[in-house]
Amino acid sequence: MTPPIPTSTESETTAAERQLYRDFAEFGLIPLWTQRADLMPATPTPRAVPHIWHWGDLYPLAARAGDLIPVGRGGERRAIAVSNPGLPGLPYATPTLWAAIQYLGPYEVAPAHRHSQNAFRFVLEGEGVWTVVDGDPVAMRRGDLLLTPGWCFHGHHNPNPRPMAWLDGLDIPFVAYTDAGFFEFGEDGVHDRSTPHRSRSERIWGHPGLRPVSAPAATANSPLAAYRWEHTDAALAAQLEVAAEGHPGVLEPGHAAVRFTNPTTGSDALTTLRTEMHRIVAGQRTAAVRETGSAVWQVFEGSGAITLDGARTDLARGDVIAVPSWCEVALEARTDLDLFRFSDTPVFERLDLARREYS
Repeated sequence: MTPPIPTSTESETTAAERQLYRDFAEFGLIPLWTQRADLMPATPTPRAVPHIWHWGDLYPLAARAGDLIPVGRGGERRAIAVSNPGLPGLPYATPTLWAAIQYLGPYEVAPAHRHSQNAFRFVLEGEGVWTVVDGDPVAMRRGDLLLTPGWCFHGHHNPNPRPMAWLDGLDIPFVAYTDAGFFEFGEDGVHDRSTPHRSRSERIWGHPGLRPVSAPAATANSPLAAYRWEHTDAALAAQLEVAAEGHPGVLEPGHAAVRFTNPTTGSDALTTLRTEMHRIVAGQRTAAVRETGSAVWQVFEGSGAITLDGARTDLARGDVIAVPSWCEVALEARTDLDLFRFSDTPVFERLDLARREYS
């Protein structure tokens, strides 16, 4: 009978394991069994944290920057990005979303450039600035959503004696993580400084339910450069009116919402960013929801409160809110409350990673 093979002592096994891990490190290897909980958590564990930047703090700082920092080549834009406390040192609202307050002073011109990143501008107040997108001058007015799809040349000019500020949203972090970014300078100013009431893109594409037969079958991003507040406001009001008449039409009681879409496909206006407008009737509260992916909200009008993972904070006009992945969020309206929202949801949907849960 063959005798059993002797087993290693605990000290010998430990020494052998220690050598194994040293060899893993030497050859650039990391075993899954030491990392599984971090790599595959039971639920998302974002580094970004829920956070609110109040407009009463943001706008005065932007105005001070307007007095001290010129617009020109190099920095290109007087845009002040919000920085999530969970992502210290990074100019990111969330790991995939960039949000900033951009300020353009009287008679200033922001030079033309283009980049791979998709971008939009949402105007909280005022008017008077024109953005020129691939040679098409587009007026910027209160409540408007203005698009700059990736790789479109764009610059801004302010022909008025009053400054203007707005919210910039881009997919800068997402493009950075994928190493897919390109940038190119355009002309030093903007060639066309005309101020038409309607841009060419609006004259072609701004007719509900109608599209030019000569247009391409589909474009990745929306060819419509401006989504005007008068249309957004009317759509939200109509949803609430229809619901009040006893017909379906709202997201939930007292909560109307619209999504800005690409008229050639019906999908999101920008391939990597979902843009929406929400209206919550005074006294109403939304259901608490958490979802994968992250979002940024801005209060357009009204007052209320937001609860983020159980922490309740009052909201006022202009406040900017970062909502990380799987953060439970609920909104309540003290007065009628209008909010703009953008998110990375289109990316998560295409990757089949989108998930939502109501409390």
